[in-house]
Amino acid sequence: MTEIAMGGPAVPQERKLVTAIPGPKSLELNERRRKAVTDAVPTSHPSYIAAAGGGILVDVDGNQIIDLGSGIAVATVGNSNPHVVEKAKAQLDMFTHTCFMVNAYESYVDAAEKINALTPGDFEKRTAFFNSGAEAVENAVKAARSYTGRRAVVVFDNAYHGRTNLTLAMTAKAKPYKKSAYGPFASDIYRMPMSYPYRDNAAAGTKLTGEEAAKRVITQIRTQIGADAVAAIVIEPIQGEGGFIVPAEGFLPSIVEFAKENGIVFVADEVQSGFARTGKMFASEWEGIEPDLVTMAKGIAGGLPLSAVSGRADIMDAAGVGGMGGTYGGNPTAVAAALGALESYEQDGLVARALEIGEVIEGRLAKLQGMYPGVIGDVRGRGAMQAMELVQEGTIEPNPELTNAIADFGTKNGLLLLVTGTYGNVIRFLPPLSISDELLNDAFDVIEEAFAAALA
Repeated sequence: MTEIAMGGPAVPQERKLVTAIPGPKSLELNERRRKAVTDAVPTSHPSYIAAAGGGILVDVDGNQIIDLGSGIAVATVGNSNPHVVEKAKAQLDMFTHTCFMVNAYESYVDAAEKINALTPGDFEKRTAFFNSGAEAVENAVKAARSYTGRRAVVVFDNAYHGRTNLTLAMTAKAKPYKKSAYGPFASDIYRMPMSYPYRDNAAAGTKLTGEEAAKRVITQIRTQIGADAVAAIVIEPIQGEGGFIVPAEGFLPSIVEFAKENGIVFVADEVQSGFARTGKMFASEWEGIEPDLVTMAKGIAGGLPLSAVSGRADIMDAAGVGGMGGTYGGNPTAVAAALGALESYEQDGLVARALEIGEVIEGRLAKLQGMYPGVIGDVRGRGAMQAMELVQEGTIEPNPELTNAIADFGTKNGLLLLVTGTYGNVIRFLPPLSISDELLNDAFDVIEEAFAAALA
C-alpha cells in the first residue's frame, strides 16, 4: 500500500488527483473484495480509503478526495478527531469489554448523564446505549409499547429507520431495502403521508401549511387506526434517506400536540439529524419540540459503533428490568469515543460551525439553482444537512439519471457525493464539521463543472 501520512489533523486539506479514480491499488483491492465479500454489501464510491481527516479522504493510491458524506453523517466531528482518539486509546489501554449488564463502568454513566442533559426536554430522563440506529429505534418502540400497553406504531412516507425486521417494516423505501423475500415483516406498522413541501405544493398548486399536512395525518390515524390504539409516532425531524425532507413549519408541533393529547409516545429519530448536524444539537430544537424519546447514533461517537435511546424516565423504565440490553451495547471504547465527540462538539464550537457551513452550501446551491432552474427543482435543509432535488426539465418528475451523472463526475474529479431520496434524485451534503470553507467552495466548483458537462 502507498505510504500514507496519519489521519486526522495530519491530512493535508486539499483535493489532489495522482491517478484516475479508482486507481490501480483500489482496483486490485476490489478484485480481492469481489472474491471475499458478499455482493449484498455494495460500495457506492470505488476508492479504498487509507486515511482521513478534516474534509479529505486519502485513498490507497494517494488521491485526496473532498468528503461531503462523513460516512453518512457519522464522522461529524471529523475523522480521527483528537478528542475521540485520545479517549478511545486511553480506554483500550484499560480494558476492552466487560458487558455493562455484567460489570458496569463509569464512562457509560458519564455518557448517559451528558446525553440526558443534551436532549430536548426539561424533565427527568434515562438513557440506554446500543450498537446501531436500528437497535435504538427497536428499543424505543419496545419502551413505547410497554409504557402504553398498545401495539400500533405510526411512521411516515419516505422514512428510513433501519434494516432489522421491525425497522424494515418502518422504512418506506422498497429498493434495495425491502425485498419481499426478506419478509414477512413486523405487523402493527401504519404509514402516514409526510409533509414534503416541494411536492405537496406542486401537486396542490397552493401552499400546504404544516398544520394542514398534520391534520391530514391526524385524520387518517383517527379513522384508520384509532388514536387510542397507537403506542408511538416515530418520525425523523428531517428525513435522511428519504431525501433530506424538511417538513413544513408547524407540522411537527401539531403532531406532538396530538400525541400528547392522546397518550401516544412521540419518538424523534435523530440518528442522522442529531449531534450538531443541523446547527442545533438536535433537529427537534428548530421548532422547540420536546420528544418523549430520542433515538440517536451516527455522529454520537466520532466513528465508533454506538447508538442510544434517551427520554422520559417513566417511559424508558417501562420496559422492565432486563427488558433492554445487549452484549456489546455501550461498549466501553465506543462510549469513551462518545465522550470525546461530545467534548469536541462543545469545545470546538461545532454547532455554530454547522450554521457557517450551511450558509456556504446554501449560497452555492442558490447560485446553481439560478443557473439551472429547470432541473434543480428544490434546495433544502438546515445547517450542514443540505440537499438538492433534481427533476426532468420544467417538471417535478424525478431525474435520477442526471443525479447519478453529477455524482459520477464528482467521483472522477476527487469529490465524494451521496445520492439519496425515495426516487434516487437527491444529492445530499453531509460534510464533516471540521471542513474548511475553501474545500467546500472547491467542491462546489467541481459540481458546477459537473452540471455544465452533463447539460452541455
